Amino acid sequence: MLLDCVVIGGGPAGLNASLVLARGKKNVILFDEDKPRNAVTHESHGFITRDGIKPTVFKQSAKKDLMKYPNISIHNQRVTEIKKEDKSFIIHTHDGNSYRSRKVILATGLKDVMPEIEGIHNFYGVSLFSCPFCDGWELRDRALVVIPTAEHAFHITKMIFNWSNDIVVCTNGTKMFSTEQIELLTKKNIKVLEDDILALDGDQGQLEKILFKNGEEIAREGGFVTTRLEQASSLAQKLGCSMNKMGGVEIDSLGRTNIEGIYASGDNSLSGPPQLINAASEGSKAAMGVISDLIYEDFNLI
Repeated sequence: MLLDCVVIGGGPAGLNASLVLARGKKNVILFDEDKPRNAVTHESHGFITRDGIKPTVFKQSAKKDLMKYPNISIHNQRVTEIKKEDKSFIIHTHDGNSYRSRKVILATGLKDVMPEIEGIHNFYGVSLFSCPFCDGWELRDRALVVIPTAEHAFHITKMIFNWSNDIVVCTNGTKMFSTEQIELLTKKNIKVLEDDILALDGDQGQLEKILFKNGEEIAREGGFVTTRLEQASSLAQKLGCSMNKMGGVEIDSLGRTNIEGIYASGDNSLSGPPQLINAASEGSKAAMGVISDLIYEDFNLI
């Protein structure tokens, strides 16, 4: 059977892409390995009518929406390889099966690489986050720590100041700020500590202290950490998709990559802030790109 489109990745981008494709009367398989980046997240925010929803509940509800359409199926399988053959693609899965599809949407997402600080994983997703737009409201007006990377240190510190003016920036032994930036932060009563961090301390996910190797410690109630983002899948690179300067898959306004028939959507394009609502929107646009291209191809065959 020749499918119209295969969607790889069951996050908000892949789910929304699948919905739009199904409603476009396309025969679709959604492959979902079910290893989401937001597995540590207790609530998702910033999506109207879904603010505060648990990611697992969001996904269950989305799949229930999809199952209303007989032209889509969901397979809980990992895609291991994609090969182009003539004008279609052969998709191989971990269970040894293969499928043929005219188009492929990569909604494989990103993965967070955390700083190597003892205890940091105990707090990430509970009292330590990466996106102030997603979780800043819950930490508003608290005593916060910011643990940035050098290239984003000044920017993220300024952003967090919108939600709390009680901020300590911990650079973990690295000089990240210019003299001018330090002066400006000092005027805002933002303290910068450049000492090496020994560990983060707290209980049941609630951050309480930052411990330093010099024996000092500071009390904090939560905070933000800049994570390094990497592609969760190597499929795009193996297909020869061009990557942008941030390491995302390069796409046009409708999700098309430089490889004809391959589309990308959601966080893996790194084309905007990695939020639930943005990923869902990117999925919708990529599906519209697929449907438009299929219509154009089929109409011209008549």
